[in-house]
Amino acid sequence: MDMIVEEIMTSNVATCTPEATLKQVAQQMIDYDCGEIPVVESSTSKQIVGVITDRDITVRAVAKGIGPNEGTVKDCMSKGVHTVVRETPVEDVLDLMESKQIRRVPVVDGNGDICGIVAQADVAKHVSDQRVGDVVKDISK
Repeated sequence: MDMIVEEIMTSNVATCTPEATLKQVAQQMIDYDCGEIPVVESSTSKQIVGVITDRDITVRAVAKGIGPNEGTVKDCMSKGVHTVVRETPVEDVLDLMESKQIRRVPVVDGNGDICGIVAQADVAKHVSDQRVGDVVKDISK
């Protein structure tokens, strides 16, 4: 497999800012049919500062009693996000997903601006069944 991330990534990525409400970001997840939204610095900066997942909302917000209208993304987003660049070999992304047990990896350009995302579904469409099975098994440990 000699593919690079740019060949399999989803490039039409929804983003949000840390100030967005949990209700707004949950609606984006519905609109984009996804479970993770990259968080960018501001509406004018596409520098990635974290991600928020549907699990973050339920585990970090709802479990703490933070409601969807008063809670914001910064209340429960994940920081310290692992990213890759467009030119990263797909095999390296799979290794990252396995070793860090993550299902999605944001793709950034040379400036650190979000330009795509690679999810398990993207991998499943383009990589051998055996390799996909290995990745899913390792992520789910």
